[in-house]
Amino acid sequence: MASATVRSPRTPTVAQLRAFVAVAEHRHFREAAAATGTSQPALSGAVAALEESLGAQLVERTTRKVIVTPLGERVHQHARRVLASLQALTEEVEAARRPFTGPLHLGVIPTVAPYLLPTVLRLVRDRFPDLEPHVHEERTPSLLEGLAAGRLDVLLLALPAGGTSPTRDIPLFDEDFVLLTPPTHPLAGRIDVPRDVLLDLEVLLLEEGHCLRDQALDICREVGADPAGSTTRAAGLSTLVQLVAGGLGVTLLPATALDVEAGRTDRLAAVRFAAPAPGRRIGLAVRPGSARSAEYERFAAALREVLVELPVRIVS
Repeated sequence: MASATVRSPRTPTVAQLRAFVAVAEHRHFREAAAATGTSQPALSGAVAALEESLGAQLVERTTRKVIVTPLGERVHQHARRVLASLQALTEEVEAARRPFTGPLHLGVIPTVAPYLLPTVLRLVRDRFPDLEPHVHEERTPSLLEGLAAGRLDVLLLALPAGGTSPTRDIPLFDEDFVLLTPPTHPLAGRIDVPRDVLLDLEVLLLEEGHCLRDQALDICREVGADPAGSTTRAAGLSTLVQLVAGGLGVTLLPATALDVEAGRTDRLAAVRFAAPAPGRRIGLAVRPGSARSAEYERFAAALREVLVELPVRIVS
């Protein structure tokens, strides 16, 4: 005698699971139908279709109430978890479709982070409270790699961003470089010095890997100076400033960094270049074709509004 073929269960539909959960929780078809906004025959048919799909009886139907079988109780718990996961998925996608919600991984170069982040994070808190900012302070090459790999969403850095992978650059502002010297230096306090004074100065630089080092070198080389051979260099701007305060030389400092790095000591003096002063452009860099491109444009516009408080020239 041939054995009966056992049919494998079929995957239930979401409608079937919803109908069964409603019946299992109300223990009555009419009440469950009212709660789900469906007709009683349609609800009963969905539960029957679920039982057929699974090849198992989940409820016992009586004239007064519904009795959920032991297997039905287990299916009920699984079905509730499945429906809850689907709801969470729907809510997450809906949140992602709304602008300025959810996590934002912001990469920032070290020569910008300490001076702009207080303004940027205050903007996020006040204007975009549903954003969850995650700040990553790294040098430019690492930031560009993170953006290309999807680890980072948007970068705040000196433009053009460069790198081997294409980026879409969104300019925010231009800022001047200031020459920082000891207070006893002959140039201390002047506001109209030409760039060629760099020819006769010991210009201290950041170590390799910082875009600010490259910018300072370009400015020096434009007038024929080349400080790249100096054996004194620093890993960060704060150390570089202290080297100047100690009398080891002078350095070029972004205007946005001046108050933070030099405003609390009398051992430093600022020297302003004659116009047009050397400087740099700061902006955002994002992946071309990013699904959040419109959001980043609005974010940049909001940043320009609040960055006017800083010693910069806004670029639209």
